[in-house]
Amino acid sequence: MCFLLLRIKKIMYKLLFLVGLLMCTCTVFPQGQSYTNEQLALQYMMNREFDKAVEIYEDLYNKNPTQYYFSNYTFCLIELQNYEKAEKIIKKHIRSHPKEPKFLVDLGYVYSKEGEQRKSENAYNEAIEKMKPDRQQITELANAFLVKRENERAIETIKKGRNLLPDKYPFSIELADIYERQEDWSNYYNELLDLIIFDYQYLQNVQNKLQDNLTNDPENKKNEAFRNILLKRIQKFPEQQFYAELMIWYSIQQKDFASALLQAKALDRRNGENGQRIMEIGDLATTNKKYELAEDAYSYIVTKKGEESPYYVNSRIALLETRMNRLIPDFPLNKEKMLALENEMYSTLSTLGKNRNTIPLMRALARLEAFYLSKNNTAIALLNEAINIENISTIIQAECKLDLADIMLFSGEQWEATLLYSQVEKSLPNDPLAHEAKFRNARLFYFIGEFSWAKAQLDVLKAATSKLIANDAMQLSLLIADNTNPDSTSTELAMYSRADFLLYQNKKEMALQTLDSLLTSFSSHPIISQVIFKESEIRILQGRYLDADTLLGQILVTYPYSILADDALMKRAELYENQFQNPTKAMYFYQKLMTNYPGSLFVEEARKRFRALRGDLVN
Repeated sequence: MCFLLLRIKKIMYKLLFLVGLLMCTCTVFPQGQSYTNEQLALQYMMNREFDKAVEIYEDLYNKNPTQYYFSNYTFCLIELQNYEKAEKIIKKHIRSHPKEPKFLVDLGYVYSKEGEQRKSENAYNEAIEKMKPDRQQITELANAFLVKRENERAIETIKKGRNLLPDKYPFSIELADIYERQEDWSNYYNELLDLIIFDYQYLQNVQNKLQDNLTNDPENKKNEAFRNILLKRIQKFPEQQFYAELMIWYSIQQKDFASALLQAKALDRRNGENGQRIMEIGDLATTNKKYELAEDAYSYIVTKKGEESPYYVNSRIALLETRMNRLIPDFPLNKEKMLALENEMYSTLSTLGKNRNTIPLMRALARLEAFYLSKNNTAIALLNEAINIENISTIIQAECKLDLADIMLFSGEQWEATLLYSQVEKSLPNDPLAHEAKFRNARLFYFIGEFSWAKAQLDVLKAATSKLIANDAMQLSLLIADNTNPDSTSTELAMYSRADFLLYQNKKEMALQTLDSLLTSFSSHPIISQVIFKESEIRILQGRYLDADTLLGQILVTYPYSILADDALMKRAELYENQFQNPTKAMYFYQKLMTNYPGSLFVEEARKRFRALRGDLVN
């Protein structure tokens, strides 16, 4: 045992000796020493212990006069106000690098710190005068001025560099970045637009910079400046087509589809285009529920472009769908107009025929027949015809099956509906349409009170690739989780889901009666805020806007911290903007939403609508 301990001690001594020898070696080798000293100097400098840092950097610079050591060494000297020594080091460095004018900026900076403004100006002027027609040298000199916060000198450098390299490189991005620092938006946007004139291939780069710049604009100053500059250029240079294209792009970013359509029509007429641009704007307007504008776009293609346009058939069908979408919100439903639309749809279908291209029209007509004209059997027959059309894709067939399942559910045929939803899900694994089918199937089981099964499917969908489906799944899952208890029968949720199903079936009064029963019988239950919000939605569908506003106000007063509070504010703002025609009150609610619920999903839309009502987007 003693022998073993003695051996261990000897081994430990040897190890300690080797470690010590290695440490000594690290301090002897210059490479190891410089690395260690460099780190130490940097740490001193970061701690603002410049007196300690400067000694190390002086030694490092003398041994290896790199730009890095030079910059840190002179920086420490200036911070210590040792201007005389800094000046001496800089002049020596300039003599060693006569072809690099950027070091004259350091000299001018030291002169300015000493109060020698004339010498400082002379050094800056000399730096700019010595600049050669070399892009890298021009950029480095401009950056040297920027580091010293001499923005105007940097601008002067780049502008001279532009003259030294005519037709080669305009330095527009570099200038724009400086103007952005100064919040000089007029020059910033003009530089970016000039860059597209220089080379159209920069368009995507410019759009990316504009998107980043214009997104963060709470006061809307930047957006207003850009819009005005772009409009002036469109008017002054009508032959430059890309200005109009940029305005279309910008208007779409702002969801100002009216301006986008105006510019698109102008380009279409000027260039004799086939209507693609107009069609795309119409589709975007439809997605954003701007149906009147979408109708304008589709009508333009049908009437102005005619059958020669490859988008004629799609536009004619989309026009009918848009008219249906405009009629649906009316309460009471205008049966006469719906029947007239039905006739127009059948007439169009007769003209165009039942084929792959007209399946969207067959689907729209089926929805009209089932949900608004109570002709379920006709709708089902139409969709079955569409499903059996030859050579249609699996996707289109699945979309038709989803419509058919919805109509089956609407008719009360839940098991037929769930069978169709399941077929779609299995036919398109991992496709967004499969996720949609899974969600609708889960909602079906929620409607009929099978909450555990519904929630299990919804929880899977929380990770769906479609953000909209994932969000809908999460909301419905939370509703179930918050209102079910293993020890209870979930009576309240069952009544609420029944009201939800009645609303799905367009049985609004029956849905309201069920919700009123909930309010009377379970007034203190957590689900009540959901009940009141659902009632407000039904009142809006019925055109009883004052009643809806009262209910939404009740949520904000009684349940200000519920997950529906921001929804209620958004709904109230929309009511005052669109139904009550009271922009002042609408702005108040939009602003309250932005202030009180900054994390809400509605904030971005509220901000845009607030600006529009304030007049920020007025041409």
